[in-house]
Amino acid sequence: MVHVEILSDSQGLQAERVNIVTNISSHAGIGPLKELEGHIAAGAIHDSDERCDAPKCQPETRVAVQDDLYDWILDGDGASVSEHPKKIKWVTGPAGCGKTAIMGSLAGRCAANGVLGATFFFASWSASMGRRRKTAFITTIASQLAEYREDLKRAISNAIEKNPNVFKKNLHAQMEILVLAPLREVALQSVRPQLRGAIIVDGVDECEAEQYHDRSRANPPPARTNEQDQLEILEVLHAASSDPSFPFRILIASRPERVFRNFFDPLNTPTPFAHKLDLHEDYNADADIALFFEVQFSRLRRRYNFPPSWPPPGTIQTLVENASGQFIYAATVIRLLETAHRDPPEALLKAVLVTGATLEITSNPLEQLDALYMHILESSPNPPLSVRWIRSSNELSNRSFANAHNVNLLLQTDPESNEAEHLLGNLHSLIRIPPPSDQATTNYGFYHKSLFDFLQDQARCGNHQELYVKENEIWVFMWDRFVQACMTWAIPHSKAQFTPASAAWWVSLAIAHKEGTIWWIFREAHTSVRTALNLFQTGD
Repeated sequence: MVHVEILSDSQGLQAERVNIVTNISSHAGIGPLKELEGHIAAGAIHDSDERCDAPKCQPETRVAVQDDLYDWILDGDGASVSEHPKKIKWVTGPAGCGKTAIMGSLAGRCAANGVLGATFFFASWSASMGRRRKTAFITTIASQLAEYREDLKRAISNAIEKNPNVFKKNLHAQMEILVLAPLREVALQSVRPQLRGAIIVDGVDECEAEQYHDRSRANPPPARTNEQDQLEILEVLHAASSDPSFPFRILIASRPERVFRNFFDPLNTPTPFAHKLDLHEDYNADADIALFFEVQFSRLRRRYNFPPSWPPPGTIQTLVENASGQFIYAATVIRLLETAHRDPPEALLKAVLVTGATLEITSNPLEQLDALYMHILESSPNPPLSVRWIRSSNELSNRSFANAHNVNLLLQTDPESNEAEHLLGNLHSLIRIPPPSDQATTNYGFYHKSLFDFLQDQARCGNHQELYVKENEIWVFMWDRFVQACMTWAIPHSKAQFTPASAAWWVSLAIAHKEGTIWWIFREAHTSVRTALNLFQTGD
């Protein structure tokens, strides 16, 4: 049973406790594997419908790195194999270098050849909480392994029947019950060939922390950090790989953040890992990026009936140099040319080339990407306000009400205006904006997390400090827009007065609109923006 408190710290109001009962169905009448299915993050699997637009490697690109990883999955470390095979390999590199695209393409190749055990693609931008947190990680892996071979399916089913509370246990216990114990059972009983294959885990650095304590209570325990949950996932995978019955090789892809550098540091781990693969250091991506541009420009020439001479000579070479090994730069340039609503592709390409030419040569591989982001954002009629919309939409993306229609309703100063299109209409290369007919059911989406890395780094915003907004200022902006929404929707002849410090005013207005969007916005905004509310109350 889950307890949710609404307005638990509001003064002068009786807090309302809402009890939400989960897992109503009993184990009786539900098969173990059906029970397992109800606890997985289906969107995190490599071929899920949620990942239909996920990046994939352009054909004939990243061939060498995919071949190397595929060979390692099949043969391990080759001649260097010891009594203790190294079953975990870390694939790393900076944002935008193509990690997720490579992992996705490799997963498809392994699946086609029958050597894919399981996949899990974390994504901090996903509307699905299962992809953002660790809760469904082991269950999703176990569910896929149950489909890998029939004897393993039976063993996992039996394990769930014997341990009906497994879904409430921690990751280590779940790994033991749902994966390792069934693998041992299969290894002892099966006369079939030994299991082998890959478990691919991408984006672990994007896993957000689960919180288990009521933060509204006095002196609550310290909140868990993202790094703690990320480390827990790494430790669980490492423990599994060390079990003699575990036959799979594990690929873990992430950015080179501190928790991963420390974990995979040979000096910190008695059991060595396979040699890490650094996409930025170990592979020169220039040839692949050039091929990507050639294919995409050929497609654009056909689409717009451009002459064979477009783009001008030297353009691809310049763009490849600007990319500095970052595939996200190349992908963003092409999206910019494809999705432009007001300027022709020729003019946009010239602007991109001019923007890159004005930068001084530095050793920062992200400088050209930052300049590209700045150039695109400046195409909005109000870049600072557009950034606040983008940041607010991202902060709200995991909320139950946060489809594009409701976000517009919250952030627009005039409900009848088309402020969203005015601000974001030129930014389709950065934002997935659903068509009007789908906005009531679809969230705003973002193509790459590197956009928020840029917007949240004051140094990278450089001379465009108006694009840098602190996180607390984003919440204050949302609260201010919420105030305006409440004023706009106020009931005629209502006795409620506009007193921002009075929680009773907000409650009366929200309850009056409890059948509509405002109640959901109010509940979420109040819970998430307590800091901003306290600012208003301080000034009372």
